[in-house]
Amino acid sequence: MDTTDVPQEGSATYGGHLKAMYARNPDGRLVLVQSRGWEVEETVTRQAVLAFEELAAAALERVRAGQSAPLEVHMYRARMDVSVLAQASGLWRWQVRRHLRPAVFARLSKALRARYAQVLGIEPDQLDVID
Repeated sequence: MDTTDVPQEGSATYGGHLKAMYARNPDGRLVLVQSRGWEVEETVTRQAVLAFEELAAAALERVRAGQSAPLEVHMYRARMDVSVLAQASGLWRWQVRRHLRPAVFARLSKALRARYAQVLGIEPDQLDVID
């Protein structure tokens, strides 16, 4: 995108703040250009956030029914899915899926709980707490 094509629609997503975007200047070099945002980007972001909120609500119901571990709720609240959580925590996807089972989650080591907590941005003792 050229510097003259950077969206400046004044989107409400950033609360009046500007964000930096890369664009090509007239010399053909990539430079940082300030942008007020783009309505399409705002719409897509809101849809993604809503989808994660719905996933977290469904996971919360499964946890309350004893079908899933609290880790699933925290994962969705952190805007992650199994693949992202696995990559961020340095585990295989199958391991994360296995840890979503309540019986397996209850037996996780302190070290593994600490690793999940760090990735999710919470304290290890909060992993068992859902609200």
